Amino acid sequence: MDANRYFTAMHNAMSSRLPGAQLLAAVRLQDLCGNDAYLEVRRMPGEPCATVCYSTMGRRGLNFQLFRKGWMLCHNESGQLTGQFPAKAESLLEDTDFLEPRSRVNEMVNNFIKPGLEDLCVSRTSFSWGIPVDFDPKHVVYVWVDALSNYISALGYGNDTYHDYDKFWPADLHMVGKEILRFHTILWPAMLMALDLPLPKRVFGHGWLLMNGGKMSKSVGNVVDPVILCDRYGVDAIRYFLLREIPFGNDGMFTNEALINRINSDLANDLGNLLSRTVAMCEKYFGGTVHNVAGTEAIDTELETMVNELTAKVTADMDDLTIPQALMEIFAVIQRANKYIDETAPWALAKDEANKQRLESVLYHLCEALRVCGILLNAYLPTTAPKMMEQLGLDASALDLTKTTYGAQQTYTVHKGEALFPRIDVAKEIAHLKEEDEKRKAAAAAANKAKEEAEKKAAAPAEESTVDFTHEEEIDFDTFCKVELRVAEVRACENLKESKKLLHLTVFDGERERCILSGIAKWFKPEDLIGKKLGIVCNLAPRPMLNGKYVSEGMIFAADTADGGCSIAFYGDDTPVGSRIH
Repeated sequence: MDANRYFTAMHNAMSSRLPGAQLLAAVRLQDLCGNDAYLEVRRMPGEPCATVCYSTMGRRGLNFQLFRKGWMLCHNESGQLTGQFPAKAESLLEDTDFLEPRSRVNEMVNNFIKPGLEDLCVSRTSFSWGIPVDFDPKHVVYVWVDALSNYISALGYGNDTYHDYDKFWPADLHMVGKEILRFHTILWPAMLMALDLPLPKRVFGHGWLLMNGGKMSKSVGNVVDPVILCDRYGVDAIRYFLLREIPFGNDGMFTNEALINRINSDLANDLGNLLSRTVAMCEKYFGGTVHNVAGTEAIDTELETMVNELTAKVTADMDDLTIPQALMEIFAVIQRANKYIDETAPWALAKDEANKQRLESVLYHLCEALRVCGILLNAYLPTTAPKMMEQLGLDASALDLTKTTYGAQQTYTVHKGEALFPRIDVAKEIAHLKEEDEKRKAAAAAANKAKEEAEKKAAAPAEESTVDFTHEEEIDFDTFCKVELRVAEVRACENLKESKKLLHLTVFDGERERCILSGIAKWFKPEDLIGKKLGIVCNLAPRPMLNGKYVSEGMIFAADTADGGCSIAFYGDDTPVGSRIH
């Protein structure tokens, strides 16, 4: 970047940010690292102390202070930034619910803020990919400045093309991985504060998925292919396991045993079994159609209350991002409905015609519980929920969050379908998955071994060269230019009875055919050369060979190989015959 432009930009920025301030001193200098620097000392009206405004242009890029709000920042003796932002950042994290879970707060404050925030360059010169800095083509914008800005620029901030910024910003929630929290909770707020823009309301840093006690790694082989799991068990089953099994915000352990047991217990035994039993009894006892009939007993009221309270509980859990708890609430109703079947014993009621109305009421209560649970499960099991509605005789429009009140559906005409989640034989499945895991680990080990061997080979000292480095007498450029090198096409080629060493080639140089004898018969067959384009020296004086029987009118290009062989560089079809070789 042009230093004069940099200093002018600094002065103008500081002047605009501190209107009315008296300029006491302005210094252009270099810091200890040799970076261009600019320092101004200003005093605001009515203030006894002066303000030091300092900015550098580091060798790696532009100092972040160029974009800091108010220019009310300076460096202490340790080179750390002091001023308003570090205190604001610490307060934002510790005194508000801006970052969750709280364990992440301690990490950000103790690791990044309390040790002292350092300058951050907002451009890079070590690579070329990225958005170019308009005043210096050698710089590109640091990817995290670019990426974070997309949150608002994608909504239309700063452009006249679309205008969703006012509608959607500030975001209610940033959901990010814990490894990029520093960028979202320190850098991103700094950028927004500098622009006087509102911050996102919350940032939530989720954990990692662990396996065998550590992070998943291809090199170690402790990985799980999600595509294979989804193909085998269904996307909904995998999604449910991850949301239900792992405390949100914490690292979670994955094991095949835990996955299968969760599928069997919750999805197959509880949800799938409840739907299957309910639909089967509706068809068996009422031809598939049941109504909301008069008469409610205490046990019915208990189930109704649980269903009516469910939506509020799930909503509160989702607002708090306690997703496993939300699923536990839904499945508590499902489990209660299963127990309700055992307590009411519909098969016993069916034995007496006098109990028909009571039997219909029981089955209706079960259908209602399934309907409401299906609506709430749609967010977590988007493939399964429509299947539930279909078996209850409803279409996808029934998956409406405004219709979770008990009794909203008065009549059901059910249709039995396939099992939502067939029960899995645990022993056989674990054995199969273990076998697949061993295969993946073996493949990973083989790949690592091959990589290590390749690295060793690359690092090994090079074998002694067999290349002949005997040099010819030095020539000047004008002499070299006298050698005419062109591309020629081999029109014919044959072995010679008179020599086992020589091949007789007829080549076309773009103007005429000529004969060339070359000692390459040991390594090339005539048919290997016919039709190929190669390089020749075409202004070499004709040379009689084999007692004058043949005259060679040039030479072809050939090189020795490490094993004592010979190689020829051939030209592609797009190279015209007769082209000059430079």
